[in-house]
Amino acid sequence: MREGLGWLLGARARLRWVHQILGGALLMPYFLLATVGVGMAAGGANALSSLPLSLAAYAAALPLAAVTGVYGLVRPLSVTAVRVMCGVPGERLAEGPARSWAARGRASAWWTLHLGVGALVSGMTLAVPPMAVVLIALPFVSGLREARLGLGWFSTGVGPYTAPLLGTGLLAALALCAAGAGALLARLAPVLLGPTAADRIAAAEERAADLAVRNRLARELHDAVGHALSAVTLQAAAARRMLERDPGFVREALTAIEDTTRRTVGELDAVLGLLREGDPARPGGATAPAPTLAADLDGLLSRTRASGTAITAHQDPGPAGHWARLPEITSREAYRIVQEGLSNALRHGGGPVDLRIHVRAGRGTGQRQLEIAMTNPPAPPGPREPRTTGGRGLRGAAERAALLGGAVEAGPHEDGWRLRAVLPLAADR
Repeated sequence: MREGLGWLLGARARLRWVHQILGGALLMPYFLLATVGVGMAAGGANALSSLPLSLAAYAAALPLAAVTGVYGLVRPLSVTAVRVMCGVPGERLAEGPARSWAARGRASAWWTLHLGVGALVSGMTLAVPPMAVVLIALPFVSGLREARLGLGWFSTGVGPYTAPLLGTGLLAALALCAAGAGALLARLAPVLLGPTAADRIAAAEERAADLAVRNRLARELHDAVGHALSAVTLQAAAARRMLERDPGFVREALTAIEDTTRRTVGELDAVLGLLREGDPARPGGATAPAPTLAADLDGLLSRTRASGTAITAHQDPGPAGHWARLPEITSREAYRIVQEGLSNALRHGGGPVDLRIHVRAGRGTGQRQLEIAMTNPPAPPGPREPRTTGGRGLRGAAERAALLGGAVEAGPHEDGWRLRAVLPLAADR
C-alpha cells in the first residue's frame, strides 16, 4: 500500500508530474499558432470555443513541435530536464547537442512525445481538480445543486451521496494518469535520448584524447623530475665518497647538482603550464623550451659524468652534419630517450656507459633512421639501488618512440644492460 501511494504521489512522481506540465506549457506557442490556422480553415471560427476545433489544433501543433525538435540544442535541454525531474541515470542519456540526423530524429520524437503527453496531463490537471472539489462538496453545499454552472448533470445525473465518490475517483484517476505517463516517459527517455553509435564513438575518442594528454603529462613529469632526482642522488653520493680525497670532483658534482635542479625547475614549470589551460606559464615570458638532442645532449652527458660514471659517446649525425638539422620533435623525443636510458644504465649496470647515436639508412626501406644504442657492463655483486620507478620510464620511452613510428628495446643483456631505439626520419632530411 505504501509503495503504491509512493508511486502515485511520492517525490519522484510529483517531479515527473511537474515535468509533464512543463511539456504542456512548451506546447502552448505551437497550439496557439495552430488555432489560428484551424480557425481560418474553419471559416474564421474561434478554435478555442469548440472542442473539436481545439482537438484539431492540438493535432496540428504536434507536427510543428516535431519540426523544431530537430534543432541540435533540443537534446541537451531535454536530457537535463529528464535527468533532474524524471530520475533517469545520467549514464543512460546522451551528452551534448545532437549532430547526426538519426540523433536529431530521436530527439524530435522525444520532444513531440513530451509536449503532446504533457499537454494532455496539463489539461487534465487544470480541469479535474475543480470538478472533483465541486463533486465532493455537492452533498454539503445546497447552493451548488441549485447554481447555474453549465453542468446541470451535477444535480440530475449524480446523486448527492455518490458525488464525493466520483470526485475522489476523478482525483485518483488524475494521479494515476500522471504517474503512468511519467513512468512511460522515464522508460522511453533512454531510448530516444540515449547515446547513438556516433555519440559513443565521439565519447570514446574524447576519453582517448584525455588519456593521451594524461599519459603525456605523466611521461614529462617522470622524465623531468624522476631523472633529475636519480641524477642528483648519484651525484650527491659520489660527492660524499670523494669529499676528503678529491675536493675538485666534489665542486664539480655540486655544480652539476645545482645545474640539474635549476633545469628541472624550468621543465617542471613548463609541464605545470600545460595543466593550467590558458596560463602563460610565467610573467613576462613563455615556458622553458623542452630540451633537445641538438641543444642539451652535451649538458646531459656532463651532468651524468659528474656522478662518477664514465660515458663514452659516439655521435654521427650523418650527411646532414649536425643534430640541429633533425626535426624538432625527433630531437626532443630522442633526448628524453637518451635521458631515460642513462638513468636505467646507471641503475642496472655497473661500469662505463657506451653511447652511440647515428643516422643510418633503414634496412629494406631506404628511409633514414636515427638509432640510439647504449650499453654498460653488469653491476658487481653487492647491494644494489632499489628499483622504485616500476618500469614507467622505459614504458614512456617506448610510447615516445611509437608516436614517431619507431621502437625501443631495453633490458638485461649478456654484456650487462642495453637500450636500442630506432626513430624514422623524413625522407628529405
